[in-house]
Amino acid sequence: MEGEEPAYVVEETADTVSFLDTRPVFKGHVLIVPRRHVETLADLPPELVVPVFTAAQRHAAAMTTALGADGSFVAMNNTVSQSVPHLHVHVVPRRRKDGLRGFFWPRQRYVEGEAAEYAAIVRAGVAQ
Repeated sequence: MEGEEPAYVVEETADTVSFLDTRPVFKGHVLIVPRRHVETLADLPPELVVPVFTAAQRHAAAMTTALGADGSFVAMNNTVSQSVPHLHVHVVPRRRKDGLRGFFWPRQRYVEGEAAEYAAIVRAGVAQ
């Protein structure tokens, strides 16, 4: 399945790829995946723990520096609510009083050209 779907890639490393979620909770919502197929956190080999979570750290920082968010929400589903059976870390920009409550994740859509713009902004923030 690798490369079969179009994606707005934010970052690529030897071990991980990050890209915008096509149905973001908030615009700028990124998914980080290990390149190696891994279904759940329990399956993540020790040598990939640091690369995956270091990428999550960089992306969480970029939410505030690049997008001007107040903070971020970092989450991972394991099997339940995992729409794709491949480990992925959600990094979502958050703003005070943004309406997100608990685990109710209303989804949004990007308008034409907007996803590329958000991907570029987050990419620049991750690279800092």
